[in-house]
Amino acid sequence: MNVKKLCEMQEVLDNRIIQEHRLEGQNLENNKILALLVEICELANETRCFKHWSNKGPSENNILIEEYVDSLHFFLSIANDRQYDVEHLYKVYVSDFEVQQQETSLVTAFKEVMAKILTMEQNQDPFHYIQAFAAYLNLGKMLGFTWEQIEQAYIKKNEINHKRQDNGY
Repeated sequence: MNVKKLCEMQEVLDNRIIQEHRLEGQNLENNKILALLVEICELANETRCFKHWSNKGPSENNILIEEYVDSLHFFLSIANDRQYDVEHLYKVYVSDFEVQQQETSLVTAFKEVMAKILTMEQNQDPFHYIQAFAAYLNLGKMLGFTWEQIEQAYIKKNEINHKRQDNGY
């Protein structure tokens, strides 16, 4: 996954949104953190992993990966705002992936991602960011997504987000 390229694409989209919605000079991190949490919850809802009362299975993979990359937009946006070198952080994570991956349920993985996002919000440093991002990437692996699938889905959704802006979203 070319994280540097994705960060650059996200920066273009964010700058466009800021300019077109006249948000220059506003701190949008609280909004982005909440949006990130909401998108993670929307993904959890589509997996149905916590719905022990239902016999209905998870949504199709194309829906799951689209929900997954909605969260990726906000992770990258926050990293750009904080001026983190996400490419370096990603390489550190990927090189340690086999060591860090643990056997856990999807429910536990979702809760871990959300807890680490909230910790990242309170502790605004690269260490806590990569902890949250690594938990998020692990969730993607648990859902069966490859780095290539994630990158392609992100690019497709980024294009959709630009078209939405074109149409006054």
